[in-house]
Amino acid sequence: MRNCRRLKSHGNLCSRIPTLEEAIASVLTRVHLEMQTICFCFDDYHLGGYYVSKNEVFQDGHIFLGDYKEMKRCFKIYVYPHWRDDPFANVLLPVDFEPGGNYASESYFKKVLFKSEFITEDPEEADLFFLPFSIARLRHDSRVGVGGIQDFIRNYILNVSRKYAYWNRTGGADHFYVACHSIGRSAMEKTSEVKFNAIQVVCSSSYFLAGYISHKDACLPQIWPRKGDPPNLLSSKRKKLAFFAGGINSPVREKLLQVWRNDTEIFVHYGRLKTSYADELLGSKFCLHVKGFEVNTARIADSLYYGCVPVIISNYYDLPFTDIVNWKSFSVIVPTLDIPLLKEILKKISSDEYLGLQSNVLKVRKHFQWHHKPIDYDAFYMVMYELWLRRSFLRIKSIVSKNY
Repeated sequence: MRNCRRLKSHGNLCSRIPTLEEAIASVLTRVHLEMQTICFCFDDYHLGGYYVSKNEVFQDGHIFLGDYKEMKRCFKIYVYPHWRDDPFANVLLPVDFEPGGNYASESYFKKVLFKSEFITEDPEEADLFFLPFSIARLRHDSRVGVGGIQDFIRNYILNVSRKYAYWNRTGGADHFYVACHSIGRSAMEKTSEVKFNAIQVVCSSSYFLAGYISHKDACLPQIWPRKGDPPNLLSSKRKKLAFFAGGINSPVREKLLQVWRNDTEIFVHYGRLKTSYADELLGSKFCLHVKGFEVNTARIADSLYYGCVPVIISNYYDLPFTDIVNWKSFSVIVPTLDIPLLKEILKKISSDEYLGLQSNVLKVRKHFQWHHKPIDYDAFYMVMYELWLRRSFLRIKSIVSKNY
């Protein structure tokens, strides 16, 4: 057991799960800190019980920065061990190539985690336990395929629970897995204890659908990896009001196309673009993230990378890092019913307000980038912080008596 010390800010203990009394004290301390910094201004909006300035990038910046340092100091993850000669090493170990494509976030996270300072070989030291199976890799494994993923996960959890004591002692509440493909949601249908107890870090984070539980689970940002630094935005001339390109694979996108396909200020494209996607993003003030098959796409990260203010048209989307960042400070959220009002909504945003949104886009885009060697506050560390927030949430396995 590593040394534990009392945190100066919250009275929390880093080296073990806090007792109920400690947890209550920690919450009360946080409330006291927040009450000291609340600003009741007319330009502020109410969020989750606190008043947060529209211009503030972080929900609770002082708490985040303090906790972030403590997370890096003492957060520990135990990964169930597997070796290269394992028949499913391709599924359970990090990929040996550079991740790419729509679902790269899943592979990037695991690849970076395995080499990070958060890994411990001592399970007694661990705050959380990582279930290292890859949904994306299982999907393409001819021995498993889409139809066999549920059985694979069920058997994997059964083996882990028989071989190790850690799953059984909490019912999986201190375990987590990571998945970016939407199949990950249905993959747990034969293993309900994973779905309802474990922490699910998934790209398809819709709190409208059964199986995803906000605050227990967390959103993994879907990011299409790009090499090099973001482009020089000073040279970009944003003449278009708004831009969208993508397949028309949902009623929401059908409505968008129906209303705006022939507009001269909102450009909606379907099928293959004849121009550069990057140039379209660089040439637009607002870039539309519109629900397709799922609530998530890589378009938010694309928008941020190219300095375009994202417009999110995707009801019930539990947005990435929503516990940490203030989405209203750098994006515009539009209910799907308001698609016919889209131009009116965007044109009501003044030049000064737009410059404020775009300035914050440049501040937060580092949180939506992957690196082979993680950089402070990048996507890897932000996901780790989401896990850090969830490390002490206890869920007691319910026992239903048969004698009634």
